[in-house]
Amino acid sequence: MKVLVTGGAGFIGRWLVKRLLNEGYRVTALDDLSNGQLANIEEFTTDANFTFIQGDIKDIALLDSVFEEGFGLVYHLAASINVQDSIDDPRTTFDNDVVGTFNVLEQCRKIGARVLFMSTCMVYDRSLDESGISETHPVKPASPYAASKLAGEALTLSYYYAYGLPAVVVRPFNTYGPFQKASGEGGVVAIFIKRSLEGEPLNIYGEGTQTRDLLYVEDCADFIYRAAMEPASSGLILNAGLGKDIAINDLALLIGGNPEQIKHVPHIHPQSEIPKLLCNYSQARSLLKWQPAVSLEEGLLRTRAWISGQEG
Repeated sequence: MKVLVTGGAGFIGRWLVKRLLNEGYRVTALDDLSNGQLANIEEFTTDANFTFIQGDIKDIALLDSVFEEGFGLVYHLAASINVQDSIDDPRTTFDNDVVGTFNVLEQCRKIGARVLFMSTCMVYDRSLDESGISETHPVKPASPYAASKLAGEALTLSYYYAYGLPAVVVRPFNTYGPFQKASGEGGVVAIFIKRSLEGEPLNIYGEGTQTRDLLYVEDCADFIYRAAMEPASSGLILNAGLGKDIAINDLALLIGGNPEQIKHVPHIHPQSEIPKLLCNYSQARSLLKWQPAVSLEEGLLRTRAWISGQEG
């Protein structure tokens, strides 16, 4: 089967591409390289089953050409991903995450391709207790990014209900690991590790009591892979996370080991902060037989080793 991964040169996308190639699929990665990097997919370029196309999901003529390949499955990961960027420039996020998603769905409808839409835990309201956030938990579009992802979810599911297109929505929690950029706002683990290695302060937005459920990237890729491969997931929204959360203060201490290295700075978007994110992934465990295999401690060691190698 031929598989398309939009955003395939991105952080999570490249790990998904790797998994698909390992499973023997013919994989095309489509990426405009606004977030992704060619270095992420360099190791795949000699694989006869891998094709890379640089292009934009807003380019309908390009999509027409790409989809002539007749994919059986499309993983739609391409998106604008930063909360602050969406607040500063909401139109770009809307165009990429809503209009772009519509364009991909239309192509999938034409050829009857199964599609997975990559959403985010940032669509949720805060976790209220230790039972965690399930797929029925209230959502809260506290940023144009979250709103655009919710719109993309709704569009995807509408194609399932209106056209019978096999489609699934996934909401991974905060993903980290090798190949994540150590800059910007999304990669808190990568940023902390890089700054720790360089002896720089670990800057924490606000009080640092906000918690995150951190999912190692290979576990995330495994989840995404399985979610699309399982026919019974059609029409569903599925969560994935570690099932444990950690306060950002504690994460900084775990990574840096020195309280004096931690510095609290004014929050860049306090209105869009989610105070507690804790995943309940019981549906994925039941339906997909999925659960995370990598502990936070082990994941941090692997990520530190990779960043150290890059720095070297």
